[in-house]
Amino acid sequence: MIRKILTFFALLFPATVWAQKRPNVLFIAVDDLNDWIGVMKGHPQAHTPNIDRLAKSGVLFRNAHCQAPICGPSRASIMTGLQPATSGNYLQLNDKDIQKGSAAPSTFLPEYFEQNGYKTMAVGKLFHNGDKAGAFQEYGGVFEKFGPKPAKRFNYNPAWFEDKKGNTQTDWGAFPEKDEQMPDFKSARWATAKLRESHEKPFFLGVGFVRPHVPWYVPQKWFDRFPLDKVIVPPYLKNDQEDVPPFGRRVADVPMMPTTEWMKKEGQWKKAVQAYLACISFVDAQIGKVLDALEESPYADNTIVVLWSDHGYHLGEKNRFAKQALWNLDTKTVLIFKAPRQAKHGATSDKPVQLLDMYPTLVELCGLPENRQNEGHSLVPLLKKPKSKNWNHVAITSYGKGNTAITDERYKLIRYEDGSSELYDHKKDPNEWKNVAQEPDYAQTLKRLEKHIPAQQAELSVYTNFKVNDYFIRKVQERKEAVKGL
Repeated sequence: MIRKILTFFALLFPATVWAQKRPNVLFIAVDDLNDWIGVMKGHPQAHTPNIDRLAKSGVLFRNAHCQAPICGPSRASIMTGLQPATSGNYLQLNDKDIQKGSAAPSTFLPEYFEQNGYKTMAVGKLFHNGDKAGAFQEYGGVFEKFGPKPAKRFNYNPAWFEDKKGNTQTDWGAFPEKDEQMPDFKSARWATAKLRESHEKPFFLGVGFVRPHVPWYVPQKWFDRFPLDKVIVPPYLKNDQEDVPPFGRRVADVPMMPTTEWMKKEGQWKKAVQAYLACISFVDAQIGKVLDALEESPYADNTIVVLWSDHGYHLGEKNRFAKQALWNLDTKTVLIFKAPRQAKHGATSDKPVQLLDMYPTLVELCGLPENRQNEGHSLVPLLKKPKSKNWNHVAITSYGKGNTAITDERYKLIRYEDGSSELYDHKKDPNEWKNVAQEPDYAQTLKRLEKHIPAQQAELSVYTNFKVNDYFIRKVQERKEAVKGL
């Protein structure tokens, strides 16, 4: 009924909806969501009816990967259309420094749409700091980015906090009492209000949700959906990292985060998994509100919807509860496109694609001039033919200069700065429990994949401020000292 009324008024006032010659864009970001959604079957208990219905009305990319396995550089890559190896934005940095510190020029995605006649609006976490880059014309803010928080942590307060190397938001438990107190509730309310307004220009609306980013706090009712005694924990192999090169373990070290062995000892593993599932269920409900508002609006038939997460996450696998590594569970993410009249409905694609590809895809779908700075590949051919045999691209992920993952339809190669490697055959080993990089039978596969490693890799941005482990602390300091000496 609401949609019919809005459509009636749009017909009375043609300067609104029907004046839009180009499609609108609804750009939905979810923070730290791995493949634990119903349609991806990453966890058998994941409850995501709203994300699932979006996937069933568009194309789900089941082999999509981020360009950096942590929020800041992943989002910088999405918004600039550049690989970290091109920009130097490999690690965490502030929004305002993304372009200033880049080794290559770029135009932010929303700015490119603004330059081509779009009204750009956003709320929540789109860039790492929300929108401190000032890329959107209208920005609704970030509502208590990682809050609200209890006066005292519930479960995790490691001694590592006392070391000034870094910190973690990681904790879990039922808090606060009401959904209305959650930042994502407020973001959904802001976005739905915008979808009920009249817009003379085509619009680009970004909606950034924080959960399931840590701390895993949501009201009790979301925890109640997953009774603790029935929670299923992910597959775990205690000696999983024994065949990982020492340098690889050094790069992936996250001493501020809990390990699986700690979780088991403290009886917290199921509780953490329960909390993560609860956070996913909560954010799915907020996404549902935005999707409902679009469906009830006169813009429903002329709006492209893309939903994505900035990277994956370990929930116990490889003895870690973290992102910040190059294994598949860190790089693999969620990517769904719904493009009216230009894409299949309810289709899936297992072709390797990248979050970087969103920029050129949206440009093409909206009929904008090509942005030649973009390093991604338009996904339009896969939206039309998801199983296309002509897709010859791989997904490239970087975590610091010289540390690169290459993913195709079956394999993942990880090459580290010191030349050591990991290679996984996902057809035989979906859990990445066996590194076959040194096995003769895989020599040709390794050679084929390593050709995709960027030959030229930019130096680390001098604006990086990243205190994760001794390896990265040293790399950041070396880079800043080198620049001082120039």
